[in-house]
Amino acid sequence: MPMAGLSATAEGTAIQLKVVPGASRTRLAGWLGDRLKVQIAQPPEAGKANRAVCELLAKQLGVARADVTLIAGATQPLKTVVIAGLSPQQVAQRLKGK
Repeated sequence: MPMAGLSATAEGTAIQLKVVPGASRTRLAGWLGDRLKVQIAQPPEAGKANRAVCELLAKQLGVARADVTLIAGATQPLKTVVIAGLSPQQVAQRLKGK
């Protein structure tokens, strides 16, 4: 059963995020309600933090960087990304324990 914050889309799976830029280190900090909390060391300027979020998720989920697309919240801490080619169940399994 998929976790809250994950939903199926035509392309794959949408993940609701809470992004904290300027953190001491880049990491997945776990679930905060129905959002995956992501701490990013990069500052929120010129898209650096958004790129770092996509790179981290691609690495953690074992997909290509091109398969991670930011679809909402480019200038906000609450963001939505789509992971192409993975079902919500596959994303939940790959995030388990992270």
